[in-house]
Amino acid sequence: MRAIQEGRVAITGMGAVSAFGIGADRLWSGLVAGQSAIRPLVHPRSAELRARIAAQVPDFTPESHFDPHVLPLLDRISQFALLASREAVAQSGIAFDDGLRTRTAVIIGTGAGGETSHDDTSRHLYGEGNGQRVHPLSIVRIMASAPASHIGIEFGLSGPAFVVTSACASANHAIAQAVGMIRSGMVDVAVTGGTEACLSFGVIRAWEAMRILADDTCRPFCKQRRGLVLGEGAGMFVLESIEHARRRGATVLAEIAGVGMSSDAGDIVAPSANGAAQAIHAALADAGMEPSAIDYVNAHGTGTQANDVTETRALHMALGAHARNICVSSTKSMHGHALGASGALELIATIGAIKEGIVPPTANFIDSDPDCDLDIVRNDARVMHVRAALSDSFAFGGLNAVLAVCEPR
Repeated sequence: MRAIQEGRVAITGMGAVSAFGIGADRLWSGLVAGQSAIRPLVHPRSAELRARIAAQVPDFTPESHFDPHVLPLLDRISQFALLASREAVAQSGIAFDDGLRTRTAVIIGTGAGGETSHDDTSRHLYGEGNGQRVHPLSIVRIMASAPASHIGIEFGLSGPAFVVTSACASANHAIAQAVGMIRSGMVDVAVTGGTEACLSFGVIRAWEAMRILADDTCRPFCKQRRGLVLGEGAGMFVLESIEHARRRGATVLAEIAGVGMSSDAGDIVAPSANGAAQAIHAALADAGMEPSAIDYVNAHGTGTQANDVTETRALHMALGAHARNICVSSTKSMHGHALGASGALELIATIGAIKEGIVPPTANFIDSDPDCDLDIVRNDARVMHVRAALSDSFAFGGLNAVLAVCEPR
């Protein structure tokens, strides 16, 4: 991994759809205010569900954003991805001329794919007695690769385009792939991030069966934590080589200094501190940074009993004594666990911390857990200079991806 560190990768645009609404600014404003966007679940079959809370995108009307001829092609996951990518591209100020279109990649992460369309199709086929008839566009809505295709179509991008799926690490893995392709010279620019629309009846029931959903709210690293809260949304970014960004006079929001990836190669569900620490080590090595260079960690921090303790141990293993000096927060306490999109939403929080000098808090915090002996930023944002930060994503299956992000150099 260290061999491809020569090229610097700039973030020049970002966009979001989250439980705070449409727009990266709305997400950031909610996070720094310590506001939780976790609310009562709104679902036509909510009476049949034990899960009564979620971090849903509020008051979303697709008809307000998409041409009626295109909308039948778009699952909710693609709708979120398109809206976030439009914002990211607009902020970057990039113009995709004929030459650049072939030199721009689209790499998107998602954990579940077009699950709402999948759920609707299954209900129509099996639950409503409709025989063998399904909507003719079902496949193109359901397929996990659809968001990448739609973004490419939207902007006329004909470079490499694909989707990465690695459960809750999908967004970070996608961004890591984009970084590698830019560094290698294969492309100059990438539109990348994560998207998820997982609040279907079937998915919620499946998560209920695992018995790790909270019934009150999300309280990562807190003694009173009771589990995770599902969310949805998308975070998208324009990445480009620093040379390309400078040539066109772009404003650099932050730089991705390093990426680290690992596999626990252990249990399909239980997390491993060793695997997570290996990914953190790899991100630091790729960035050429010592632990002392890191001021903030945006933690994976799901709010489950096992995850938070394991991540604490991993940070101690990877960062040594400096782990106690770094401030840590989990923004999942506010935007929920958006599965494959979580890393992208959390990267927006990490960029904001660096750019604005404000670390968003872990909301809903009550009492410390002695097994999570870190400097947790609790309930209120902390004003401080953040030179560099880590954004952690650790997924089921032991799939780990960590981004090291720093202020523009």
